[in-house]
Amino acid sequence: MKYAINIINFGDCGAAGVLAGLAQTAEQAGWDGFFIWDHIAWDWGGMPMADVTVALTAIALSTQRIRFGAMVTPLPRRRPWKFAREAAELDRLSGGRLVVGVGLGVTQAEFANLGEAADFRTRAAMLDEGLAVVTGLWRGEPFSFDGQFYRLRDAHFLPAPVQQPRIPIWVAGMWPNRAPFRRAAAWDGVFPILRDVVPDNIPSPQQMREIIAFVGEYRQVDEPFDVVVAGMTPGDDRRRAADSVAAYAEAGVTWWQEAIHGMRADLAARAKASSWLDAMRWRIEQGPPRDRE
Repeated sequence: MKYAINIINFGDCGAAGVLAGLAQTAEQAGWDGFFIWDHIAWDWGGMPMADVTVALTAIALSTQRIRFGAMVTPLPRRRPWKFAREAAELDRLSGGRLVVGVGLGVTQAEFANLGEAADFRTRAAMLDEGLAVVTGLWRGEPFSFDGQFYRLRDAHFLPAPVQQPRIPIWVAGMWPNRAPFRRAAAWDGVFPILRDVVPDNIPSPQQMREIIAFVGEYRQVDEPFDVVVAGMTPGDDRRRAADSVAAYAEAGVTWWQEAIHGMRADLAARAKASSWLDAMRWRIEQGPPRDRE
């Protein structure tokens, strides 16, 4: 199993420089990845918010080893050709360390309120077409596409990403909705959360077994496939943290992402003594729940 940070891109973390500094801390503390949320607006009202592409660029330049990316990008609110160009450049800039996480998006503030498609069925169709466009452009060859939402003619994007045949794509979904997990089976990984369970929306190890089995029924290629979970472990009890994560490894999870945000009750006391940013940094510095010692 590999271990990563999964962190908000707003509030105290709403600046590219702050996120890049935390990514450096994560790399030094032994984490394998650093993934940020992808929001441009939030239903709770105005707050500082980092631009995701700028933040990922800063992270790429501030680290040497760890995987990184957005977890997850609502591709239906992005122009897929612009996203394809940005992702390819980030992959090259980082020496092939980018992971692309995608989903439909959930917040009203960045869809209906901004004039974007609000209907989930429409967004799902846009996501499927968008992924076809993005991966077609990543090949570095002349590419045409004629879909319901996107049309390209003789588009030729160079240079291609470092990672071939494509940058890994992890697809998010809300379990027990089945459609996102059928979609994930066609790509390189799955990132499930539970529907209507906030803030502790992490599937149990048994639910992960069910999800993995379901996705496996639709897998048509025998290639590596990542199973990703974002949850919370205590930074001051390494044995308990490692034991809880070990149950997910036994279920077949390949990436544990430590969720770092303001809804963590275990960081509240530390935040009162200093700040939320200091509390978040403290948990990152404690390192991944890798060892049971």
